[in-house]
Amino acid sequence: MAVPPLARPATRAGARVAFLLAPAAGALILVAGTAGLLAPLTALAVGVGVVALFATAVLWHTALAIHHEEGVYAACRGAGFIGMASLATAVTCGLLLARPPAVAVWAALGLAAAAGSSVFGTMLLPGAAATVAVRLRRAFDGLGLGVSLGFAAYLVTPLHRTPWPALANTLIAAAGVSIVTVIVLRARLHRPAALRCGAGVMGVLIVLCAIVNLVLDGSAGRLVPLLGLVIVAGLTLAADGGSRRNLPERLDSRELDLYLSSYPLLAVPAGVGVVAALIHLILVGTFNTTAIALGVSMVAVLTMRELLVVSDIRRYTAQLRVKEAHFRSLVAGATDLTLVLDERLKIRWQSPAAARLFGLADAEVVGRTFLELIHPEDVAGAQAGIEALIAGEHADGPPALINARLLDGHGIWRDTESTVADQRSVPEVAALVVHVRDVGERRHLERTLHRLSYTDQLTGLANRRALMRDLLEFRRRAGQQGTLLVIDLHGLAEINDSRGRETGDAVLIEVGRRIRCLLGEDDVAARLGGDEFAVLTPDGAVLAYALATRIVTAVMEPYELPGMIVELHTSVGLAELAGGKDSEEVLRHADLARKRARQLGRDRVEWYDTDVEIQLHRRMDLERELLGAADRGELDLVFQPVVSLRDEQPVGVEALLRWRHPKLGTVLPAELLPIARAVGCAAELDEWVLEEACRRLSGWSTGGNDFWLSVNVAPRELLTARFPERVAEILSRYDIAPERLVVEVQETWIAEDVPAIVASLAGLRTLGVRAGLDDFGAGQASLAHLRRLPVDMLKLDQTLVNQRSEHATTPAVLDVVVSLGRRLGLEIVAKGLESQDQIELARRAGCHYGQGFALARPAPAERTEAYLESHRP
Repeated sequence: MAVPPLARPATRAGARVAFLLAPAAGALILVAGTAGLLAPLTALAVGVGVVALFATAVLWHTALAIHHEEGVYAACRGAGFIGMASLATAVTCGLLLARPPAVAVWAALGLAAAAGSSVFGTMLLPGAAATVAVRLRRAFDGLGLGVSLGFAAYLVTPLHRTPWPALANTLIAAAGVSIVTVIVLRARLHRPAALRCGAGVMGVLIVLCAIVNLVLDGSAGRLVPLLGLVIVAGLTLAADGGSRRNLPERLDSRELDLYLSSYPLLAVPAGVGVVAALIHLILVGTFNTTAIALGVSMVAVLTMRELLVVSDIRRYTAQLRVKEAHFRSLVAGATDLTLVLDERLKIRWQSPAAARLFGLADAEVVGRTFLELIHPEDVAGAQAGIEALIAGEHADGPPALINARLLDGHGIWRDTESTVADQRSVPEVAALVVHVRDVGERRHLERTLHRLSYTDQLTGLANRRALMRDLLEFRRRAGQQGTLLVIDLHGLAEINDSRGRETGDAVLIEVGRRIRCLLGEDDVAARLGGDEFAVLTPDGAVLAYALATRIVTAVMEPYELPGMIVELHTSVGLAELAGGKDSEEVLRHADLARKRARQLGRDRVEWYDTDVEIQLHRRMDLERELLGAADRGELDLVFQPVVSLRDEQPVGVEALLRWRHPKLGTVLPAELLPIARAVGCAAELDEWVLEEACRRLSGWSTGGNDFWLSVNVAPRELLTARFPERVAEILSRYDIAPERLVVEVQETWIAEDVPAIVASLAGLRTLGVRAGLDDFGAGQASLAHLRRLPVDMLKLDQTLVNQRSEHATTPAVLDVVVSLGRRLGLEIVAKGLESQDQIELARRAGCHYGQGFALARPAPAERTEAYLESHRP
């Protein structure tokens, strides 16, 4: 973009030099005329011409720069018209020097051109007037002022005796000066520059009018150059003020002009004219043609001004009517109720939406205080908020927000949210403005969402988030003990897989119902997710354990669903609320106890203590390392002899598995086998035990073909289709007679699938392998199993012969069991014989064989072989 002319450094420097030299040169010429060195009119024409050319150049240069830089057409026109006024002033002075024919007419036209250009120039300068309508009003304001004062001066001064050229010139100058005065005084922007420009223009017009009249009257003399000095100063001021072209933001063209403020300016001259007319009428009695023309002009100008005012009033009234209609439509269709309150909080006005939104009529509301509509419990908070707003230092501060229940026209309390704005500083309002909106649906939705966020959607119980919240509240209560129960369901995954998730969801709903029925008012039931539940109770250890037992019993009961009956089992872990440093740790403790209960079996309840965590870590370490134990050579077998009670000679051995863990020590089968079943390697362990036991048996030189070996086999391994083949392969590899092998199955495992176990044992008997029923007497259906199972050996549980145990039976029970076994042709082995009395008890009952620490302890293969060698018959 090109650099504007006045923006160039050289141009600005030249303008400053011209501003100093041109007015000085013009003044020197006029001083020379006063001193008689030049003719007065010549000095006037030349001096004013030099300054006029300077002013015109500066103003036109300004106009070009404004148009080039800002593109504001009106502003550049204003500077151009003031330059034209300067040229018209110089031309008028030249006409006075040249004195052409009809010089009075030409001088009047020059003065009119100077006055008109000055009026248009000042009117178009930035900040003088924004629109054409405003310019017209100000022009008529000034014209009315000039005509009124001219009419009064004509009647009460000797002006009426002056010739018509002087009168015309005076009226033209007065009109121009009046219009410029009004424009300058009412300028909104650049007031200092506008005052300089206006003062210069008014001085030029007044002095130019005086010079023209003096010259035409023939009484100019050396006074003319002195008056020309005033024109030089006026042109300089006009050029300086008119060239101030800084253009800030424009005034809004729609801004209502304060036309009423001009009425005093017009009323005083008009009143002066009327008083002058009355005085003239009293003293003279008649009006000449000129006076009548001036009076008619005054009335015409005032009438035109009033017509413009009426037009503006109508236009603004129409705009206000449209704005009011828009406002009413907005307020009537708004979703907020608007109230206007005075300083005593009385309602002065309410919006039309009140009846639609709250059913409130004006008669029910207007005149009452705002606090009377608010619920008594919310009045204090609302009043405090409003008083804080009223007492604020700044009235234009942020509005107060009030949440309160409002009584509607139907007598219902509605949840509302109100914003109160202090508009007392606004003269048109001078009140407190309240916007009331109904937030009942929003509050209901918020409460619903809050409830849903703390509720399990399936069971209706609390969810994990709600449990942790309540757990934190329980722990904060002074002296609160309390217990947290974590409940884990077993078998839900199988129900989902076999019956479908809809059935599983129905079971979960029923579980939640059963748990809830067992709880008290202060207890909290929650679903943590999946098949895990929790109960938070303020009860202590004893009552909490009893509650957990009842929950286990309730969950174990069959679930009768449409067309099916399903069963579940559970494990429950308990932890004291005061046992952890925070809520998360309490939940972790209860969950660890639950995991321990699940490891120990179904339908168990376990308390958390430090040993539980140690046992869990031990269990996790064993589960992680068991799969590679055989490859690392950590598995081992020990053998416990089975002795004949008649001659105390060994008739067989039982192979017992041991895990020699390098860090945790020896792991016994009671701990090892459940872990093997959990990680899914029980079958591999059974095969390893079977093969290793047969290998050891084949290497012993002692014992005869009737010396047998017994191994324990898990039901899952026993039920596999390849198990008989595997047994036959191992016996053939180590050249062991099938009748020397006894496969033992625990009596407590038989109930899992009796028909399948019967079929598998029958298949082993076809190979010649004998079967034994281990731990007989530990289950509830032992006698029923004897008639169905194809077994050859019966090992009695140690509770049948252990008289010191709390579960010990009478000798009569032992006699019945042994007698029944012998009738069925079974070999009877009494296990757990730890004293001589127990040996005698088993011998008297009719047991042929015995096994226990009192007879022989389990020992490695080498020591067992030495034992057999020492007890050879």
